[in-house]
Amino acid sequence: MYLWNQLVLAVLLSVLPTTLGQNVLDLSGDGWTVSSKALNISVPGNVPSQVHLDLLDANVIDDPLTTSKSSWLVFNGLDTFATIQFCGQSIGTTNNQFRQYTFDISNALKHCNASPTLSLEFGSASKIANAIADDPNSQKWPSGVQGTFEFPNRWYIRKEQSDFGWDWGPAFSPAGPWQNIYLVQSESEEDIHVLNTGFDIYRKGQINHLAPDQSQPWVVNASIDYLGSLPRRPSMSIDIKDLESGKVLKSGSLGNVVVFGQTITGTTIVDADAPSLWWPAGMGKQNLYNITVTIQSSGDDLAVVTKRTGFRTIFLNRSNITDEQLAQGIAPGANWHFEVNGHEFYAKGSNLIPPDAFWPRVTEAKMQRLFDAVVAGNQNMLRVWASGAYLPDFMYDLADERGVLLWSEFQFSDALYPTDQPFLDNVAAEVVYNVRRVNHHPSMALWAGGNEIESLELPSARQHDPASYPHLVGDYEHLFISLILPLVYENSRSISYMPSSTNNGFLEVNLSAPVPMAERYDNGTEEKGHYYGDTDYYNYDSRVAFDFTGYPVGRFANEFGYHSMPSLQTWQQAVDNEDLHFNSSTIMLRNHHYPAGSPDTHNYTRSALGMAEMTLAVERYYPIPDKQDSIANFSAWCHATQLFQADMYKSEIQFYRRGSGMPERQLGALYWQLEDIWQAPTWAGIEYDGRWKVLHYVARDIFQPVIVSSFWNYTTGDLSIYVTSDLWETARGTVKFTWTDLSGKPIPGNAGTPLTKRFSVRALNTTRIYGTNLAQLSVPDTKDAVLVIDLTARGRLPNAESKILTTFTHRNQFTPVFPKDLALRNPELKLSHDVLAGTLTVEAQSAVSLYTWLDYPAGVVGYFEDNSFSLLPGEKRTLRFVVQKDETGGSGLMVLLCAVCGIKLPRLET
Repeated sequence: MYLWNQLVLAVLLSVLPTTLGQNVLDLSGDGWTVSSKALNISVPGNVPSQVHLDLLDANVIDDPLTTSKSSWLVFNGLDTFATIQFCGQSIGTTNNQFRQYTFDISNALKHCNASPTLSLEFGSASKIANAIADDPNSQKWPSGVQGTFEFPNRWYIRKEQSDFGWDWGPAFSPAGPWQNIYLVQSESEEDIHVLNTGFDIYRKGQINHLAPDQSQPWVVNASIDYLGSLPRRPSMSIDIKDLESGKVLKSGSLGNVVVFGQTITGTTIVDADAPSLWWPAGMGKQNLYNITVTIQSSGDDLAVVTKRTGFRTIFLNRSNITDEQLAQGIAPGANWHFEVNGHEFYAKGSNLIPPDAFWPRVTEAKMQRLFDAVVAGNQNMLRVWASGAYLPDFMYDLADERGVLLWSEFQFSDALYPTDQPFLDNVAAEVVYNVRRVNHHPSMALWAGGNEIESLELPSARQHDPASYPHLVGDYEHLFISLILPLVYENSRSISYMPSSTNNGFLEVNLSAPVPMAERYDNGTEEKGHYYGDTDYYNYDSRVAFDFTGYPVGRFANEFGYHSMPSLQTWQQAVDNEDLHFNSSTIMLRNHHYPAGSPDTHNYTRSALGMAEMTLAVERYYPIPDKQDSIANFSAWCHATQLFQADMYKSEIQFYRRGSGMPERQLGALYWQLEDIWQAPTWAGIEYDGRWKVLHYVARDIFQPVIVSSFWNYTTGDLSIYVTSDLWETARGTVKFTWTDLSGKPIPGNAGTPLTKRFSVRALNTTRIYGTNLAQLSVPDTKDAVLVIDLTARGRLPNAESKILTTFTHRNQFTPVFPKDLALRNPELKLSHDVLAGTLTVEAQSAVSLYTWLDYPAGVVGYFEDNSFSLLPGEKRTLRFVVQKDETGGSGLMVLLCAVCGIKLPRLET
């Protein structure tokens, strides 16, 4: 109940005359007070009036005539061209797979006379792209520039570009509601619905392209996008709790609360050393916090949002080399490396492609297995490749938990893109939504504008049409620098941005300029011996596969690789046994290297080129499989292509890691690619169902913190042995050299090589511990010799909290001829198992086993703790098999052993 009280009424009545006659006093006006004891409300009142009007004037309520039940449809992802109807009424259309769309259906629902039916009609993306291309007013590019893999014209539309085909995947171009749909209803406009958040944690004064000051306090910026209307002068509060202990790090009101459009933002400060930092895998703990932000008004909670996050700085350093660095022996030019919490580190990892051609099949369970394999593979970074899709939040959550940094890219690749205003507006909405959506994840490491546009597309355009080149560079800068860069900076202070995945860095950044980042396009004009950027390298001439003098020298390697066949077990998931031979039409058509370039060709001719590259690589370096059983022979060929792939990647990764101690100061190797999108020949190290190829095991080995590696120039005969470390402190230890023949018999005098060498290797560095020429060694028969190199080192893990010395071991080997020319012997591998301990033990009984390989049958997904390793006669290796998924009902694990490619021993049941 509300009461009107006039404070001066009693006084006025006391002076009224008592004689007959009339004296009228008007009590209308604004001297009244409206109050409710029950609600503890007291506001100024008016006469004449009613309670709603006085409460409205006091901003306690909104206009009752405008307050009604509001209804919205929220689409988190429609792929791609959709026409939306509700109750038979047109609601709207969409044209971007990567945007969140909202539509007010209040009026449509109010006038709905039938069943409230929602209808989504999707158009053919490929046909729509072709129609846009055929429009004479559409932007055109020089012939031969755009990367067409199967369906053309993908660059005109905002859809997953690899849906149009790529050299590792199919071209299905799917359509449909690929993410969640919500109906949101509110009783009043004071009910708000949270659409997106933009939580940003950074050091005070931090800006994206400059190194943050680690002594500064943390700024926590909480920004929330919402549906509905906020009352005037809302407030925000925050609660930050340690996820593990529950301890409150910060609690209270947010300051600088601002409402702009449909976004409310506030900030708070956290002391510089108060939080426990989040670190990537191998560098410390993944300390996480729950941040809860509440939007309030007059003591009521209007919305509550909780996000899990971490405190860390991650910075891509592309600044010029300093005098101090020059004095350390680093070549002039510019840096190109990552720094986490102020520490430079070696980025070890691979490139992530879409894990399935159909995203709704990408389950959290499958991605958990994948990220577990990433960490088990000693990887600390994945490059989320452009032209797939922006990853769902649960994949960033998995990366947060496991310490995997995600270099993320906007969805543009191997093409030049339109710059008309509708296209730019569409991209802007896509960029803002996705930057804000994932920014709170500590695993978020970088935004790149696109893939290979600066390093491949622009040079191709200059070659095909020199006259148009300046205009095309201007279009590139308009989209990737003038449009996208400011949008990243406006929505994140914590993440660096670069316009293209492979580039030579920038000359300067001026955020007030029309083109705020001036890129260094041409490295060739720079002085010899200067290094500026990262590298992208592929060479399918297997004759030079192991010629490390031809590998690119740069600051960082973000793409490199060679394709291989998947295993027999994976082929059998999709292909009938009668088609399982190397050049069957089915196998050929699933090989998309090289791409058809058109949907109208069977692709046999171009596919044959890629198949030949794998065949020739095996024949040049490995014993050729020659089994009587056709399926067994096919399986052996598949494995042989994987051996070549793994050895080639090993050669390159060793070279890049050695570069950490060379003038180029190379600090990263991300190979192409982590995983498969289907069952086919690709560059993947993990097959479609999660099975590890040889590559993932070998990369795991060569990504260990301290490694020993050999560099053999097979043209000159020169051999050098290096120890490389990515620890943050000096590591010391011993390398043991053992020359034997392939039966395991020691070569007299150790072939002239010292038995041991002591070493000391500085932080994030390399050191050469031995060098010779084969002509100077006393090896009786180069075809019957192997040098086994064993390292033992002591050092501290790259962890600011670690003070404990750790022992590191690593084995490598060198043969003075390639494997096909070796006098290989059957090592008579013996397998035993300990059921109680859950371990397997492999022993070489009679000869050297260079490529010891353990395999397992279909129906099980998992990995061995070690694989593709060497054993000397009498040596044993005990390890476990980690089961990630078992569809056999626990009936047992069948293990196959392979001593060298093409030699398989009997199955043993464990």
